[in-house]
Amino acid sequence: MKQVILDTNFILTCVKQKIDFFEQLELDYQIVIPKQVITELKRIDKTGLALKVLSKNSFTEIDLGINYVDKGLIKYATIHPSVIIATLDKELKDKLLNKKMVIREKKRLVVV
Repeated sequence: MKQVILDTNFILTCVKQKIDFFEQLELDYQIVIPKQVITELKRIDKTGLALKVLSKNSFTEIDLGINYVDKGLIKYATIHPSVIIATLDKELKDKLLNKKMVIREKKRLVVV
């Protein structure tokens, strides 16, 4: 099963746009969320909605080994070239050679 790693901005945007990313992804992908992303969500998401969504669903938690999420994702993606990175960060997408998952038409998740 293919792995998809969710970045902070991807999760927050999905929650804001009411996209059920777990429902769309769990059949085809192993959902992976770095503990550093969860830490960022605790700090950034004042409503707590993103953390509530995560707590109601199952996913694999990993440690990127670096506190800075973007650098950690780049390092992890380099070691695991088949992993898909779900991010909306343009700079991060430009640095990654892996496939990326993005949001299209404000509701559809697409691998590019």
